[in-house]
Amino acid sequence: MRVLPRSAFGKTVFLIGFLLLINQLVSYFLVAVYVIQPFLQQTNHLIAKQIKVVFIDVGYDDMVLSEQLTKRFQQATGIEVYNETQAQQHGLQQAIFYQSFSDDMSRELGGTAEVRIEQSQSFVFWVRPPQAPQYWVRIPLSGLNDTDFKPLQIYILLIGFLSVAGGWWFARQLNRPLQGLQQAALKVGRGDIPEPLPEAGSSEIIAVTRAFNHMAKGIKQLEKDRALLMAGVSHDLRTPLTRIRLASEMMSEPDSWIRDGIANDIDDMNAIIDQFINYIRHHKEEVLTDEDINVLVSEQISAERLQQREVVTELAHHLPLVPLRRIALKRVLTNLIENAFKYSEGSIVVSTGYEKGSQRVYVQVRDHGPGIPETQMAQMFEPFTQGDTARGSSGSGLGLAIIKKIVDMHQGEITLHNHAFGGLVATVYLPLKQRGKANS
Repeated sequence: MRVLPRSAFGKTVFLIGFLLLINQLVSYFLVAVYVIQPFLQQTNHLIAKQIKVVFIDVGYDDMVLSEQLTKRFQQATGIEVYNETQAQQHGLQQAIFYQSFSDDMSRELGGTAEVRIEQSQSFVFWVRPPQAPQYWVRIPLSGLNDTDFKPLQIYILLIGFLSVAGGWWFARQLNRPLQGLQQAALKVGRGDIPEPLPEAGSSEIIAVTRAFNHMAKGIKQLEKDRALLMAGVSHDLRTPLTRIRLASEMMSEPDSWIRDGIANDIDDMNAIIDQFINYIRHHKEEVLTDEDINVLVSEQISAERLQQREVVTELAHHLPLVPLRRIALKRVLTNLIENAFKYSEGSIVVSTGYEKGSQRVYVQVRDHGPGIPETQMAQMFEPFTQGDTARGSSGSGLGLAIIKKIVDMHQGEITLHNHAFGGLVATVYLPLKQRGKANS
């Protein structure tokens, strides 16, 4: 299990929190060694002096204190002396034994002493002195019970909270341009060139953002040049093709088989030119709208039935709406159904469904053809790549590449696999919510 965070934001906050913890521990150690410990030693020293005063006229052979002396000392100093029974009655039972205080007191008094501390409404030291082991000296400390540690606790908590909050804000400001850069890079990967990003943040991030803007500008210009080149080529090719078609129509009837062959070749060439144009077109001018995928499937199947082929539908009920570009997705459905017709015989099965866990709907098209070898599956979405010769070799090899480009633009996924009972299954997954959803 990984403990340390992976992101720069998490690492920055973790580092600040770790340094704050080290600072608090060091501060606690310094306060304990240089403030609390000397204070306790001084307190113990003063208490020992007071006890010596109580027993200044009492030796180890004389263990009896005069009652008059103890009362006068209590009135003057507040220190009380009790025997064991009296001490138990006055709160000794609630007192807690402290070994460290007992050791220090033993050194101060020159013999074995026992120290207990009672903490009720006030702090009270109970000391069994070596001069009179049968007595307990009760010494109230009025200063300690008046000490309020809440401001110190509030200060420590406030400093800790402000430090972590400040670190979080600093890390968030530092990483916000990176998040924008990430979203922009994802858009570029989908073929949608974003507007230039604002150059903000640290000098390193500004340099990266500036380089990214320059790269995006170059890609956008390259796309424009490619679209212009393809438009020019298609225009220049269609003109001679039109002349060839007109010339073939003027051929005599005995040469009709040649005329028909030329017409078929011209139709194929026009279809290939259309595929090239469709491949470089991203449908970015189309607006994202929430659509019912079942409605789109039904519309496309109604159009495709003109080919007199059976299309079986298995549409799931109550599918959620999906944000998509209507015309672009219709092109996806059209290409999938046309491929199924082209490379198979028999019926075509089109089904829809909803994956609740991954929050996405899917459209699945299955044919009953020979399928595609598993070794060629990964290459089928590359431009100018065609399947096995068993599925035919006509066309430009751009059909699945166009489909994948449109699906990627919707932040979806397309998969291919051979059905267990024969045929190829193409599945298009579309998310219900797109990251950085935009209508442009």
